[in-house]
Amino acid sequence: MNTTGDPVKFPLSAVLSGAYVAVLLAACSVQPDSDRPAAPVDADQEVRSPLASTPPAVLATPPAEARIESPHPYVGMWVTADGYIRQELLANGRYDEARGERQSAYTGSYQVFDARIEYVDDTGFTADGRFDEDILYHGGYVFHRAQP
Repeated sequence: MNTTGDPVKFPLSAVLSGAYVAVLLAACSVQPDSDRPAAPVDADQEVRSPLASTPPAVLATPPAEARIESPHPYVGMWVTADGYIRQELLANGRYDEARGERQSAYTGSYQVFDARIEYVDDTGFTADGRFDEDILYHGGYVFHRAQP
């Protein structure tokens, strides 16, 4: 929530896309070990991306300046009293829900509006819930904030 009391919306694609595009453009426009822009490539010459040899795990990690601070007080792990359902709300607007032994049983995006949360899972299913301090009511379940 911002200082006027209005909900703050962070469309994930808008937040992340700019940072990734900037990094990608910078990587593609500078020769390795040089500050000069890359020379034009002849049409018959093989073009190889400077990122081609970079492991996928490195590519998936955003640069430190692109990491998102917690946009609301509900980021973190939420669990049912029996511990069977564990839902992690990530600062980037994504969630990852485990059920029993099944890790990542449900994943998707979420948005928080005051004390209300709206989910869209990766299959398109939608749900909602509400927070009451350190309690989350969602899908007929009662979740409590996990202790760190």
